[in-house]
Amino acid sequence: MAAVLPSFRRRLKQLFSRLAVALVLCLSLALTACSSANTGLSGNYIEDTVAVADSLLSTIALGADDPARAEAEIEARSLSNGYVARYRPRSSVNGLGSFTTMQTAINSMAGHYTNYPNRPLPEALKERIAKELKKAETNATRGA
Repeated sequence: MAAVLPSFRRRLKQLFSRLAVALVLCLSLALTACSSANTGLSGNYIEDTVAVADSLLSTIALGADDPARAEAEIEARSLSNGYVARYRPRSSVNGLGSFTTMQTAINSMAGHYTNYPNRPLPEALKERIAKELKKAETNATRGA
């Protein structure tokens, strides 16, 4: 019986240390998940719409041979995802014409980048997206 007690204590110590490590990992993951990601969005719908539209317009304006194009496309996708994730759940925003127009432009860009990752946007698609982004920007500043 005396030999069983020290081995039980050792196992209990190991269990508590593993639980402590697991608890620390869970807390750090929870705190990381709850922190706001640095998406570059302010939380103000009008300002964010204008900023995202301007950023996307500058991305689609880059030439096919521009060395910064790949990085700009990655940033545009990240910014677009953050924008849609922030404003789609808000019922006060997601019914606005500016949001639906913006979402259409974002979906068009994202669809092209997903299906044709190594190809630049075709001119017709560039023109349509630019037109939608400018319209969304104008409507957002008007409050529509």
